[in-house]
Amino acid sequence: MYKNLAATLVAACCFSPAFSQSPAPVKAAWIYVTPLTDAGWAQQHDQGRRAVEQALGAAVQTSYVENVAEGADAERVIRDLASQGNKIIFTPSFGYMEPTLKVARDFPEVRFESITGYKRAPNVATANARYYEGRYLAGIAAGRVSQSNIAGYVAGFPIPEVLQGINAFTRGLRSVNPRAEVRVIWLNEWFNPPREREAAMTLMNQGADVLAFHTGSTAVMAAAEERGKFAVAYHSDMRKVAPTAQLVAVTHQWGDYYTRRVKAVRDGTWQSGDLWGGVRQGMIRVDAFGPKVPQTVQDEVRARQQDIAAGRLHPFAGPIIDNTGAQQLARGQTLGDAGILRMNYLVDGVSTRLPH
Repeated sequence: MYKNLAATLVAACCFSPAFSQSPAPVKAAWIYVTPLTDAGWAQQHDQGRRAVEQALGAAVQTSYVENVAEGADAERVIRDLASQGNKIIFTPSFGYMEPTLKVARDFPEVRFESITGYKRAPNVATANARYYEGRYLAGIAAGRVSQSNIAGYVAGFPIPEVLQGINAFTRGLRSVNPRAEVRVIWLNEWFNPPREREAAMTLMNQGADVLAFHTGSTAVMAAAEERGKFAVAYHSDMRKVAPTAQLVAVTHQWGDYYTRRVKAVRDGTWQSGDLWGGVRQGMIRVDAFGPKVPQTVQDEVRARQQDIAAGRLHPFAGPIIDNTGAQQLARGQTLGDAGILRMNYLVDGVSTRLPH
């Protein structure tokens, strides 16, 4: 009798609700450099956040802060998120790199993911996407549909990531239309819809019938829709604001990466590292062609996308001549990652000079 009573007590102890609760969810946070709108850079990262929620369910608790300026304001917000008990914090903007590193030194138990940054620490990983691969493919589409042989490009800052995109777009454009040129307007900010729109209008007034951009809003797309021109959607599908103007969308897919990294924190396997993924890894996709894009152009772009995924096509295969006439890479060579990451020139075919 006593033996059975003891067994009953042990069973009651070991299987009572107090001892069978699931582990607390992993708290994960994101910080966005622009307001969260229906499309664009912040929206695409927020889709990644929501993919984490869908994949992990009750095992994760996510939050975000939007429209946070790079610099001191970013440091304040990141520090606050770390103080709130978040175990992993994603900081997707180049200007968040230094604030992330500074906060990470004070919170060694928190994991940080510096998206588009390049400086790492034991608790800071870096990751980025090979945006330039999508830009090259969009350039092919632009070269096929342009009638004026002028493409316009609204750009944020002249940093390597932006230069990679302009150069890849230009090389894709001229691979099918050698007479075409690209004109750039620099804004020196990521998000300013009125200025983005003004730049788009200026470029169209100069003869551009296809637009691309590296800024954070949908203003360029809306301007192209208004004027009956083509535009390349960036970050995400923007047919909602440009149903007929959208040529194609270069979309960024963050869900799988974010889910893997949160899982690693949950499982205790997270390690600092660096990932630069492109079409092959599913992080860059060119799709969502507009209704005015010929099927032959769509088929060609999709075929070249498969070539990039298979390693048969590289947007920066030599020769590469810059727009001052200097050779940057000889024929028969392919620009490696180190050269791409420190890119500091504009290629032949870009009529605008690099700002000093």
